Amino acid sequence: MLGGCPDIGSFRFRFADQRWEWSDDAAAIYGYAPGQVEPSAELMQSHLHPDDRGRVAEALADAVETATPFCTRHRIIDTEGETHDVIVIGEQLFDEDGAVVGSAGYLIDVTATLEDNRQEALDDLLPDVIDARAVIEQAKGVVMFVYGVNADQAFRVLRWRSQETNIKIRTLAEQLIADVVAMGGALVQQRTRFDHLLLTLHERVRPSEPVMD
Repeated sequence: MLGGCPDIGSFRFRFADQRWEWSDDAAAIYGYAPGQVEPSAELMQSHLHPDDRGRVAEALADAVETATPFCTRHRIIDTEGETHDVIVIGEQLFDEDGAVVGSAGYLIDVTATLEDNRQEALDDLLPDVIDARAVIEQAKGVVMFVYGVNADQAFRVLRWRSQETNIKIRTLAEQLIADVVAMGGALVQQRTRFDHLLLTLHERVRPSEPVMD
């Protein structure tokens, strides 16, 4: 399982037996120490904000029935009673024969908790070149629109993909803008396609652009 990026954890969900697996980072978002509990449908549901339970259950049921990727933005309540805004992106999980057997993806905590000094540190990561700043701002705008998050949270999503793929934020931003233009609009209706683009940006970046900003 992938992990190692604060406020972002990975998961797998297998359709046949409704079995969940999660990374230590995902467990931490819920307030659990590594290995403290085994994730389950019941445990996950118990942490859902009451107002979001129906919508999340519907999205998951549809993913199981259709064996398609899914994405939800909802609230969870951790073990300390704190509410977190999260985005869950699930891509198809295949077995060795190529059959879809579940979902695998990421849980992204986008709760607005950045302190001023931490935000300054993030700002320092942005390139000084005006053109580079512009394309990153464009990419942030796309993420803000599609997921309904603010600018800081959108940058954290882009930074996550940079850290996971070891590719510059600027390079990923350029690729994202190019991919979105190629999609031909209707972003809200094509959110599943956008999720796939976000998770596979690094596969289309030319190999001459390693290393994060």
